[in-house]
Amino acid sequence: MNDFENQEKVDAEGVFSKVLRAGRRTYFFDVRETRAGDYYLTITESKKNTQEDGNVYYKKHKIYLYKEDFESFKDMLDETTDFVFAQKGQEVISERHQKDFDPKIKVVGKDETQVESFTNIDFDDI
Repeated sequence: MNDFENQEKVDAEGVFSKVLRAGRRTYFFDVRETRAGDYYLTITESKKNTQEDGNVYYKKHKIYLYKEDFESFKDMLDETTDFVFAQKGQEVISERHQKDFDPKIKVVGKDETQVESFTNIDFDDI
């Protein structure tokens, strides 16, 4: 088996995984094992897209994070998310303004939206 095939096998063997589904995006947090037997983290963002012909495809971005960088990465993530929350709060502005783009969506509270009922149409009437 050559190195490329061996690397594929090692990469395919995840040690620990968590999935965060967030609308059209999904985040995968996967702990993998190096050839030397140490662990590293991959964070993959997968975003669902649709081509003009209606076919669905997923665009992926991946970050490899090694143990020696965990603490600095975590500190930097905490610092930047704290900055965003301090400047803009925790309310997601795009959800608050979504009602401006779709009149059937009404924002009720911080994490709540209501969709007005749609008229049931019988296609025989068209």
